[in-house]
Amino acid sequence: MSLNADAAVEALRAAGEPTRLRILALLAAEELSVMELARILDQSQPRVSRHLKLMSEAGLIERFPDGAWVFYRLPADGAVRRLADAVLDLLDASAADRDAARLEEVRAERDASAKEYFEQVAPQWDRIRSLYVSETAVEAAIERAAGPGPFERVVDLGTGSGRMLTLLGKRAKMSVGLDLSQQMLNIARRNVAQAGLEKVELRHGDIFATRLPAHSADLVIVHQVLHYLTDPASAVAEAARLVAPGGRLLIVDFAPHDLERLRAEHQHRRLGFSDEEIGRWLEEAGLGRSAPIALPPDTEGLTVTIWIGDRPAAAARRSA
Repeated sequence: MSLNADAAVEALRAAGEPTRLRILALLAAEELSVMELARILDQSQPRVSRHLKLMSEAGLIERFPDGAWVFYRLPADGAVRRLADAVLDLLDASAADRDAARLEEVRAERDASAKEYFEQVAPQWDRIRSLYVSETAVEAAIERAAGPGPFERVVDLGTGSGRMLTLLGKRAKMSVGLDLSQQMLNIARRNVAQAGLEKVELRHGDIFATRLPAHSADLVIVHQVLHYLTDPASAVAEAARLVAPGGRLLIVDFAPHDLERLRAEHQHRRLGFSDEEIGRWLEEAGLGRSAPIALPPDTEGLTVTIWIGDRPAAAARRSA
């Protein structure tokens, strides 16, 4: 896909200002909210918003509201993304060092806050996770979506208390659970032992860089994790990388909602995900899409959705 001359000029004009170039470089690193950009750039939120409005109208960046917050990101691909990358390649890297350092400060604060939260809530994690929806219904749907097995290898990314491992582990010859919280991993070890599961490996690991072999698991699970992440698309891509030929990825998370208090009380960064958004990420990661499974609450609460991505066995063998 190419840009016509008018669209190219409009995009270049939108990029042609020092602050907007700084914004472009920051968004190349990760999606950010208006508040975060204003803090990193050390400029007022209205001023930053004006720059963002101009850039989004020119198609140079993507704007997406999430509850009361608004996030911005670069297009995943296409001619505009190639143009943005070309512009950034021409910049002196040292000019962006200060902004990069401030972005790292924002990331470090986010990580520290999340770590503190998870360490505090770890003993009550399963109860907190069940506040907004019937876990019994969700887990039954997860079992149906996973299929009967048996599985050679199950990988649970962001395993938390290890509930997905205890739910599906008896169908697996071997299971791996990754989490960044040592306290959560300790609880998962206890729960796995109580469930009588022996061939389970629990690792301290990062969902963005698992260091697990590609195409090594026939079932990968990302259960109630994405809404905490700064770059959920990258997490989906890494999870999809692990799916073996003929294997399946299950993503379980909230549908879009407007409970803003979950940001402050429970460290949620995103207020749910649409079918279109998750579906696009699955396709970009090379997985086929099945119809999502929506599980609305019995009374007041949040809808949980299960998204399913499959790696075709025949196509994967031809690629190999």
